[in-house]
Amino acid sequence: MQFTKWLIALPLAVTALSGCSVVERLVYRIDINQGNYIEQSEVNQLKFGMSKEQVRYVLGSPMLVENGYPNTWYYIYHHKPGHGDVVQKNLIVNFNNSGKLVKIAGDYKTGDNFFEGIN
Repeated sequence: MQFTKWLIALPLAVTALSGCSVVERLVYRIDINQGNYIEQSEVNQLKFGMSKEQVRYVLGSPMLVENGYPNTWYYIYHHKPGHGDVVQKNLIVNFNNSGKLVKIAGDYKTGDNFFEGIN
């Protein structure tokens, strides 16, 4: 009788101590991607003085253009894997009043040829 109690109590104790972490890994969870997926190679194609249409052709439509600030475009990518850490990358593209590209900022580096052809 004593052995039977231990046979039941031991697996219950192990399950209680391990919590849900083991069980959670067995449950399938999909990856969730939202926003604009942009690679560094696309950012490298951007050049100082490009028009808004040219930037849209290279990067696609921006995720956000704020009212009152039409010369600042936000490209935001949010990736939530089923099991793992969330990844978010941002790219901010600024134009001057005549609609020409003047600056990029965020999680991507400016391409080596960004200022190419400027006197």
